[in-house]
Amino acid sequence: MVNVITATLPIFLLILLGWLFKRSTLLQPQAWSSIERLTYFVLFPCLLATTLAQSPFGQMAIGHVAAALALAIGTVSIALLLLQRFLFADGPRFTSVYQGSVRMNTYIGLSIAAALYGKLGLSAAALAMAIIVPIVNITCVLVLAWYGSAARRSLMGILGAWLKNPLIIGSFVGIALNITGWGMPPIVGSMAEILGKAALPMGLLAVGAALNLQAVQAAQGLVLVTSMIKLIALPLITYGMLQVFDATGIEASIAVLFSALPTATSSYILASQYGGDAGLMASLISVQTLLSMLTLPAVIAYLM
Repeated sequence: MVNVITATLPIFLLILLGWLFKRSTLLQPQAWSSIERLTYFVLFPCLLATTLAQSPFGQMAIGHVAAALALAIGTVSIALLLLQRFLFADGPRFTSVYQGSVRMNTYIGLSIAAALYGKLGLSAAALAMAIIVPIVNITCVLVLAWYGSAARRSLMGILGAWLKNPLIIGSFVGIALNITGWGMPPIVGSMAEILGKAALPMGLLAVGAALNLQAVQAAQGLVLVTSMIKLIALPLITYGMLQVFDATGIEASIAVLFSALPTATSSYILASQYGGDAGLMASLISVQTLLSMLTLPAVIAYLM
């Protein structure tokens, strides 16, 4: 319980700090748009590339855990897409519901994994990130490209949006550097690591700056349903898939943990860039982060 609160509370406080900054005279209102773009196009891709490039893939069993995670995310994705026209008539709003149901804040996961299992936990968390990050980034970009207000509905338009997404590029660069054994180059790699360290605080501040408390009240039911899908349904489905594949050990436990994490802070940046409902996304991020302080201990106690 203490470890979970220690990992999640600073994130929520940073969101609150961004909300306070936006309402102060510290920065001009138009500055937040530049902060969002810098985070989306530079900082987050650097963080993804440097993290994945240094993950010890070869030391852990990937097959069954990867299959369980992919099938769990796929199951939730298919269910949401089937329900879209009945429950989410607004395309941009649906994109935020989708992101809020499948994306996860890997940095909370890294902190909890280290607290629970030490270095082995960090290795398992790196494995989970290598599996989850490419899958959810690809699916979220496709959903945003199709349903977002800036959607281009042709196949070539969707493919172009997928190929140009900085988060996808960062993920593929990191995986390629890892598989080839090249790793991050000495000087450029060090610079990218420094830039990557700024991604989380800058992204959280941008989320807080765009947070609309009235939007939380206006979409209470939708926020709650999406949060329950992400924080309860997805980890339960992942746990069931792991049982099917008879996957055990730290890797399986971390897979369940990552499925139970609140949605990623980068979801807001993605929603802003691709015509999603950024206000709803900001609400989902803050609400899920707060609710996860209650749901994560339960997941850790009963499913890991």
